[in-house]
Amino acid sequence: MIYKLPLILAVQPEGGYTVTCPLLPELITEGDDVRQAIANAEDALAAVIEGYRDLGRPLPAFLQPVAPTTPLWLETALATT
Repeated sequence: MIYKLPLILAVQPEGGYTVTCPLLPELITEGDDVRQAIANAEDALAAVIEGYRDLGRPLPAFLQPVAPTTPLWLETALATT
């Protein structure tokens, strides 16, 4: 399933990133680099969705899967060497 969510990747002084979602405060994770942080955010989202289901709570209205043909807006940082 694909979900559209805003993520904030905050640089940590000791290195790496903390990932949060302003719409879904339960989603918080980290990663040593951007790629790992995003991958960990996917795992964190899966855990949040599982938690909602385990508690018998409906997912928030904004947290619904999008159709596979839905265009996605992706704002990201790219690094070059």
